[in-house]
Amino acid sequence: MAIAVVLVIMVVASVLFHFLSPWWLTPLASNWKQMDDTLLITLAITGVFFIVINLLLGYIVWRFRHREGHRADYEPENKRLEHWLIGLSAIGIMALLAPGLIVYADYVRPPREAMVLEVVGQQWQWAFRFPGQGGELGTSDARFVSGTNPLGLNPDDANGQDDVIVVGPEVHLPLNRPVKVLLRSKDVLHDFYVPPIRARMNMVPGMVTSFWFTPTQVGRFDILCAQLCGVGHYNMRGHVVVEEPAAFDAWLARQQTFAMMQAKAAQPAAAPGAGSTAGAGAGGSVEQGRSLAQSKGCVACHSVDGTQGVGPSWKGLFGSTQTFVDGSSAAVDDAFLKKEIQDPQARVVKGFGPVMPKVPVTDEEVAALSAYIHSLGQGAGAAPQAGK
Repeated sequence: MAIAVVLVIMVVASVLFHFLSPWWLTPLASNWKQMDDTLLITLAITGVFFIVINLLLGYIVWRFRHREGHRADYEPENKRLEHWLIGLSAIGIMALLAPGLIVYADYVRPPREAMVLEVVGQQWQWAFRFPGQGGELGTSDARFVSGTNPLGLNPDDANGQDDVIVVGPEVHLPLNRPVKVLLRSKDVLHDFYVPPIRARMNMVPGMVTSFWFTPTQVGRFDILCAQLCGVGHYNMRGHVVVEEPAAFDAWLARQQTFAMMQAKAAQPAAAPGAGSTAGAGAGGSVEQGRSLAQSKGCVACHSVDGTQGVGPSWKGLFGSTQTFVDGSSAAVDDAFLKKEIQDPQARVVKGFGPVMPKVPVTDEEVAALSAYIHSLGQGAGAAPQAGK
């Protein structure tokens, strides 16, 4: 009897929790109302099955409970009941699958007039690419990835020279214009997810996945990685800014093209003391260091504005004194940074875990990263500032 009462209470509590819960979907900001409708259909069908099955189970437990003077009937099978259960289950499963399959078929079939946006994921950061005036993206390959070519574009492909490159966590899109999203990953499995747009898709290394959507609300929306991709997974965030077409066009015109990035990288670094910080950090280039910090994923764990993430901020790091878990300490200079970058597991700074991977870097790249860190200001004191 107690079990029957518990089952009834569980059903009532679950229904009340559903309707009174404060946790609901974020407001829709795209054309994918079909996804919300599909979710509601799924909740309705599974909810009905949940209520009916548990109430039936509670009734059976109560109706056929043990009572003195009563003997249980033995019925090895009931074909009529089995046919009803099989039929209802089949109908329920088809009702669950059909809407999702229909919506997904539309989700991966963009309209012809859709603009193209490429999203590139890397532990633990986002990068984006738009086609240039030619309207066609250039080809890319992992073998072309470098500090000055973080997306691995083919430098010999003329179609890629005017591609617009956005290396950073924020991308802008025009209002009410369909967008075809191409997704690829440079390292591990990621997932591009914008909750208000109902858009998400796995990013699989070695292949390009895609979907489309139309932004219908102006605003700033969070980008999340919806696949566990390492210790910095929670910090792999970004933003989609949806704005009027004129504002988007103005923003896009301010972004750098692949040709501009290559030309900038080819310029010789300014000599030390020539009014530039390019000579800081053992003659390394600050611009090259900034590019390396992006392409190698350093900025995913180390901020440049003083905030703390998986690793500490680089702001004010150079010149500070760091204490290690064994009690020893050292001043942060070029030699310190070189050792920490090339062999991050050799010693662990107090207050941070040994999670920084060993990334292949040349002496020139180490000097550039050191120059970039140096350019972010000097600090002092023993507060932990060098991450692992």
